[in-house]
Amino acid sequence: MVIDMVKMPPEVQEVINKQSPVPVATADLDGKPNVIFVGFLRIVDDETIQIADNFFDKTAANMEANPQVSIVGYDGKKSFQVKGRVEIVTEGPVYEDVTAWVHAKSKALPSKAAVVMHVEEVYDAMYGPDAGKRIA
Repeated sequence: MVIDMVKMPPEVQEVINKQSPVPVATADLDGKPNVIFVGFLRIVDDETIQIADNFFDKTAANMEANPQVSIVGYDGKKSFQVKGRVEIVTEGPVYEDVTAWVHAKSKALPSKAAVVMHVEEVYDAMYGPDAGKRIA
């Protein structure tokens, strides 16, 4: 599968990096939405976000069935929505790296999977004349 990724502008990354937890939205195959707050979300590079699956239930099922995900970052002055496709990784170097990240915060937390989000679209999500405008 070829994924057309886009680069998140620096200001988008800055807003997301400041926020914790971050709302993560998924939907099942019937389009029923699900939104949760995620504490373990980090930007790897301009096109990739990693999310640690510690306790996902509906979210994990939705990602398996429909790998489209959306997150929103907000810092009081700026807000951005990032959409993309995810792949779920349960072994190998990426999974081990995400598990080490989780366990550095707390060894008691489970690390069921590493979710790798490939950024495909970025939107201005702040109220005003540019609300909803695609920026990447």
